[in-house]
Amino acid sequence: MAEEIRTTCAYCGVGCGVIARTDDDGNVTITGDADHPANFGKLCSKGSALAETLGLEDRLLYPEVGGTKINWGDALQATAESLNHIRERYGPDSIGFYVSGQLLTEDYYVANKLMKGFIGSANIDTNSRLCMSSSVAGHKRAFGSDTVPGNYEDWDQADLVVLVGSNAAWCHPVLFQRLITAQNTRGTKIVVIDPRRTPTCDTADLHLALKPGSDVRLFNGLLIHLSDNGNTDTDFINDHTNGLEDTLQHAREDTKDLAEKCGLSEDDITAFFELFAGAEKVLTAYSQGANQSSQGTDKVNAIINCHLLTGRIGKPGMGPFSLTGQPNAMGGREVGGLANTLAAHMEFDDKSRDIVSRFWKTETLASKPGLKAVDMFRAVHEGQIKAIWIMGTNPAVSMPDANYIREALKKCELVIVSDVMQNTDTMKYAHIALPAQAWGEKDGTVTNSERRISRQRRFLPPPGAARPDWWIISQVAKYMGFAESFDYNSSGDIFREHAALSAFENEGDRDFDISGLGFNFEYDFSPVQWPVNGLNPRGRERFFESGQFFTDDNRARFVAVRPQAPVNAPDKSFPLILNSGRIRDHWHSMTRTAKSPRLNNHRDEPDITIHPQDADKYELDQKGFVKITSRWGNALVRVRITKQQQPGHIFMPMHWNDTNAANAVVGRLVNPAVDPLSGQPELKHTPVQIKKWAPEWHGFLLSRERITPESLTYWCHSYQKGCHILEFAGTGDMMENDFLSPFFAQAGNPDSLTFSNSASGQMRLARTRNDKLEICLFVTRKGALPDRGWLQSQFQKACLDHGIYSILLSGQPLDPSNAPGPIICSCFGISQKAILSAFAGKRVKTVDDIGDLLKAGRNCGSCRPEIKDLIASLRAS
Repeated sequence: MAEEIRTTCAYCGVGCGVIARTDDDGNVTITGDADHPANFGKLCSKGSALAETLGLEDRLLYPEVGGTKINWGDALQATAESLNHIRERYGPDSIGFYVSGQLLTEDYYVANKLMKGFIGSANIDTNSRLCMSSSVAGHKRAFGSDTVPGNYEDWDQADLVVLVGSNAAWCHPVLFQRLITAQNTRGTKIVVIDPRRTPTCDTADLHLALKPGSDVRLFNGLLIHLSDNGNTDTDFINDHTNGLEDTLQHAREDTKDLAEKCGLSEDDITAFFELFAGAEKVLTAYSQGANQSSQGTDKVNAIINCHLLTGRIGKPGMGPFSLTGQPNAMGGREVGGLANTLAAHMEFDDKSRDIVSRFWKTETLASKPGLKAVDMFRAVHEGQIKAIWIMGTNPAVSMPDANYIREALKKCELVIVSDVMQNTDTMKYAHIALPAQAWGEKDGTVTNSERRISRQRRFLPPPGAARPDWWIISQVAKYMGFAESFDYNSSGDIFREHAALSAFENEGDRDFDISGLGFNFEYDFSPVQWPVNGLNPRGRERFFESGQFFTDDNRARFVAVRPQAPVNAPDKSFPLILNSGRIRDHWHSMTRTAKSPRLNNHRDEPDITIHPQDADKYELDQKGFVKITSRWGNALVRVRITKQQQPGHIFMPMHWNDTNAANAVVGRLVNPAVDPLSGQPELKHTPVQIKKWAPEWHGFLLSRERITPESLTYWCHSYQKGCHILEFAGTGDMMENDFLSPFFAQAGNPDSLTFSNSASGQMRLARTRNDKLEICLFVTRKGALPDRGWLQSQFQKACLDHGIYSILLSGQPLDPSNAPGPIICSCFGISQKAILSAFAGKRVKTVDDIGDLLKAGRNCGSCRPEIKDLIASLRAS
């Protein structure tokens, strides 16, 4: 009998509810949960494809020490003995934990408890440091606590939504579609502040393509405009805030030549200021474009200042709103997963340390904040940290100055990695590898961007010897000698302790209190926004409604901020600025999304986007190759030329790694500068130089089994239905290339078809077995190669049609119009060809028409801008 389980999506901070249905044969289908208040049944392309990512390929299934599989008892003993040895010899600060927003709250809790409470160091930090720690620091400076004031309903109710450094259409598409609905039904205005013209700008009323790094100056200008024109809430300021006069004085110094210094027109700045001043309900949502900066905290406070000045906070449809990137970055903040917080939103003050020490019954609680992510790996590199335990994250790819990170891991005395996958770039450095359970295999909780706690539930059997992270950490703690304090039988036991700590001696002076959930012994509650306690038994929608904050005097603080020059500025040697971030259908370092054929369809190779002006200057061609070099490393990727990119700036996705590309780790390029307050890296501003790379030949290999090259300058792997696709390029004699020559040697075999043309330098080969296609290799020195779609479709056939053999090496069907072409809508698998056909048949005229006919754009909506551009190009032609 089919089983139906309600759980929560594994991806971004929106926290969508999903329903996993498992049939009698063990097949899983995923749909949106219509009853979940975060998404009401909607899912993005990634969430819709979750069922395609559940396979066990490349999974780490058994513990390993020194590359040898061993049992759990021996692995736990080896881990505990090694940690105890290092702790006793070098002290507690010689150990570090680097954890992840992919962990469940219960995993996070025991990791933080072990490190800060019993090992005795606060050297535990999280990859969330890379995505939202500037928002945490900004909240604390303004509110006295890391409190998110509002919720998703504010997106439905706002008159004006200002999106700062957020490509929400791609990165938070389900939430973005709520905004589009509000725009269409109640006339909500949308302003996008972003140097790039992203798909989010498609429906914006105003796009401010400001100079990168000028956010503080722009919002200081807005603050002065609001103040000078009387757009202030005087009662709120007088009764509930401090610091306005000093803040205005500093801000006023930045208003001279505002438009020029922000790279904007006077008209656009005026339009923005008037929209903000004239709208009653204003929501300012910001994301990594603001946070990932050496001045990220100041950017956050510049935004908050404008909301405090107007009293637009704590009320429906208004306030500052941080869009978190990971499914449980918020849960990590709650338990103390950041090195500079203690636990349950408590800091390292004497009172908090006393509370936590007594609750955990420990005498070894860390006495001071630990090292933040970048500093932690620097300490590893310098030998101060002798042991590091990395949980559920891939810092060899995602950290800035990734070459330095890899050097640090290589030098480290003890590297422990607990993860789902065995083939990550980071796992290569592990002395001890511990197999963790993946999404769908374990139980726990996550907290989304609006403070809503939801359950993740198991619907799959655990494979091999994989165990939940909380179990792995707790068992190691027991073997280290802390058994009494880590005697948990389930994730529910941990959650109840976490809830109890949140309420322990909490007289309302701490915002985080979920004691009302701690009494739920069935551990089965509906999604709810914290706090959940006696005063708020059903949760709380918003904070600061009454103007009471968590500072010593209960007043919010205006924070005087000034624009600062980037830590690393461009110069003659490195004249361009590199920005990095996500693309629509991939996630982090692709360990999950790369398993999905439809997600690989949207962008199957790493590239940079560059303005035509710069492309001409550097003689780059569309889909050609470019080498990018910074002071910290280099990369080799494809070229995508578009006017959506500002001149002087390039953008490169963050997802590719050494598992699926030769040299496309953007982290190798990114500079390690950090915000001095939050410790968040400057991932959006790295000076680089670029140079055209002209290979002597290029090609692709389609194969039923994955084949990974070792002797190609450029290669990129992606998985599609029925086959693996390897794109490659190189220099020298291709007939003598170590990777290609074994294939060429197969020419003439009875099961192989071959074609060669010495004039164009083309070589094509196909190999079959029992009328099934095994390999297709196409290489050329000149010109383009056929689209891969038709050839890829032949791998899905149980038996090749005999008529196919005569045209197989052409790479296309007899009628080229039958070639499927690229996929535009990943949610429903709608191809460009289908859209073109509908338009040619005069059945559609608009994006909505396409949705009505084909469903494309009707789910998460992230493909709608591309459909709109496609229709516009068809009309123009």
